[in-house]
Amino acid sequence: MKHGFIKVAAATPKIKVADTGFNTTVILEKITESYGKGARIIVLPELCITGYTCQDLFAQELLLEGALDGLRKILKATADMEALIFVGLPMEKGSKLYNVAAALFKGEVLGFVPKCFIPMHHEFYEGRNFAKGNDQPEDILFDGKYVPFGSNILFEAEAGSLKGLSVACEICEDLWAPMSPSLRHGLAGANVIVNLSASNENVGKDNYRHMLVASTSARLMAGYIYCSAGEGESTQDMVFGGHNLICENGVMLAEAKRFICETIYADMDIHRLRMERRNMSSFEPESTGSYRHVKFHLTEQETAIERYFAPMPFVPSNTEEREKRCEEILSIQAYALKKRLEHTNCKHAVIGISGGLDSTLAILVTAKAFDLLGLDRTHIHAITMPCFGTTDRTYDNACTLTKKLGATLEEIDIKESVTVHFNDIKHDIDNHNVTYENSQARERTQILMDIANRENGMVIGTGDMSELALGWATYNGDHMSMYGVNAGVPKTLVRHLVQYYADTCGNEELSRVLLDVLDTPVSPELLPPVDGVISQKTEDLVGPYELHDFFLYYMLRCGFTPSKVYRVACLAFEGEYDKEVILKWLKTFYRRFFTQQFKRSCLPDGPKVGSVGVSPRGDLRMPSDACMSLWLAELEEL
Repeated sequence: MKHGFIKVAAATPKIKVADTGFNTTVILEKITESYGKGARIIVLPELCITGYTCQDLFAQELLLEGALDGLRKILKATADMEALIFVGLPMEKGSKLYNVAAALFKGEVLGFVPKCFIPMHHEFYEGRNFAKGNDQPEDILFDGKYVPFGSNILFEAEAGSLKGLSVACEICEDLWAPMSPSLRHGLAGANVIVNLSASNENVGKDNYRHMLVASTSARLMAGYIYCSAGEGESTQDMVFGGHNLICENGVMLAEAKRFICETIYADMDIHRLRMERRNMSSFEPESTGSYRHVKFHLTEQETAIERYFAPMPFVPSNTEEREKRCEEILSIQAYALKKRLEHTNCKHAVIGISGGLDSTLAILVTAKAFDLLGLDRTHIHAITMPCFGTTDRTYDNACTLTKKLGATLEEIDIKESVTVHFNDIKHDIDNHNVTYENSQARERTQILMDIANRENGMVIGTGDMSELALGWATYNGDHMSMYGVNAGVPKTLVRHLVQYYADTCGNEELSRVLLDVLDTPVSPELLPPVDGVISQKTEDLVGPYELHDFFLYYMLRCGFTPSKVYRVACLAFEGEYDKEVILKWLKTFYRRFFTQQFKRSCLPDGPKVGSVGVSPRGDLRMPSDACMSLWLAELEEL
């Protein structure tokens, strides 16, 4: 449960209809197997002790007593298991019979949750046997102890175990109803919903079930564990496929193959779910006065994480989805710039073109925006400004790219003006310190701004989100523009956007130069080259961008603590980076992220394109002098 992770299981046993002794045995086998694999929330199907398809046998006293005997055997066998277990059975209360989920923990019944919506349509006829369950819990006597019986029960981990875990239960049809109990459970505080189901299979139903579970978990920002009946149920009129699903905030973590009685597992992140709710202003919790809060204690342990963490969370791994994402982002960027150009009645754009990735993406986006406006691309002024660090390779690529796009190329060599500036400020030209580097960047920005004035145009910023997060930009140099089209795009995604354009532009020569840009090391080219080759490589100085983008995503989007970011990064980059290397660059990330906020606090306008942003007017409203000690202190303990 460390870092908020908890392993959960949805386990479908192969049962025999009305054979409670056999069913109890196979249920215990599933529970034991699941617990042995680390599951601490275990869900079994609806009415699994008896079987869902018993029909009028549910009226038989012998079957009902057999179900209770089976429950007692399960309780005895799980007395030493520190897991919250949900198992289904028929249960009599008063003069009525209810379809119930029993919540078990260490050999005790924590509560009985009855089914609220009883289906009486199509192939379902449950109303013949079962009554509608009550919402407001009431205490009933079970084996000498009073146990709450009702839908509105929250099973909550005590402080000191898994902080914030709150589990509620609904049964099958409850999920399909327009006013599902899960809605009120979620608003009452439940961040994990379990569903004991007996959903039969027919053509296309699995897709709808998948959508229903995913959308419910997304709306509630909750985990959802759906466990359905499978093989062994009567096939007199229906077939049950055991279509188990585990979802977290709309993302399907695990899905069973149907018709094989499969147990599925997933590692849910309770802390992330809590963070999502804290940040969502439209998620308004309701009073829990009608709810019973039942506590249980989980001993904290480090869950063995089998969950997959994509090394590039900003980049879809699926080719088709990635291409769709790239087209969408290019459109967002281009339409954003189109609006700004329209609003200012601006017919000219000015871009500093370096032959690097960021300026390449910026000019591609600008060309697309000009096409949308019906403007002549010759009004895109691409300014190449060679200086001390410029190499032939990047210079040639900048020139070729501009020409192939039909923009206007203008070359302004800044060596002389920067040298004069060094003399003015009494800086030794052989001292290649930050003054040496930043003077070049600021000279370039001054030129771009002045040309924009000359042409009555707009300077298009090229810096990307990863650089802004790290502060890898010269303040009032490349940091500044009149509109920053790349401000919402992380470096790992910039690369894929340029690759996508190269693959789809339909121009062989343009594609060739774009591919060479992609093959060029990322560099500001502010230090002299060695033998004509780039000597200053950004990732040697600040660390690999794929690591920093990973850190950025899980810090800002998911709210992970530094130690949790480190833990999942070690999993995601296993075999690619040593743990010591990951920790080194993670410390660099946090230091730069905190100390460089002053640059982000005065960013130019630019479009947000994904779920993470660093704009001071949008996602990241952070004081420039915030202290980093809490974050770095946690890393020092690793």
